[in-house]
Amino acid sequence: MALRMWASSTANALKLSSSASKSHLLPAFSISRCFSSVLEGLKYANSHEWVKHEGSVATIGITDHAQDHLGEVVFVELPEANSSVSKEKSFGAVESVKATSEILSPISGEVIEVNTKLTESPGLINSSPYEDGWMIKVKPSSPAELEALMGPKEYTKFCEDEDAAH
Repeated sequence: MALRMWASSTANALKLSSSASKSHLLPAFSISRCFSSVLEGLKYANSHEWVKHEGSVATIGITDHAQDHLGEVVFVELPEANSSVSKEKSFGAVESVKATSEILSPISGEVIEVNTKLTESPGLINSSPYEDGWMIKVKPSSPAELEALMGPKEYTKFCEDEDAAH
């Protein structure tokens, strides 16, 4: 309701009008829900990390949904290569203009590569969360953990339900 009132007053201030102004028609202003992108071919954790499994390597990052809620990312803390990560345990942190959040590993394994570009350009997480903004590459120690993660449809539903609860 407040959003509709704001939209209406903004339209009046800008001298905009709508042909659907009669009360029996659709509201003059409607906001369609814009959901973050969820990609096919990835697995998702309920802590909003994604995993792309290719051969013996799993690439991990945070989802578009997560980066959208964080806001502008200004700092990233990541583990060293050759360290290990454990499922649902912190492996680093993301600091944004809004908050600092731990990053939880969706799977267990050995870190074989770290995206060092994020040290100088943490905003890659915002601009390209699924490509240039990846965080670590892991050699999974328990492939069954990958199967326990959500697919794109399940993750989309999970995010919609989570957002509706807030």
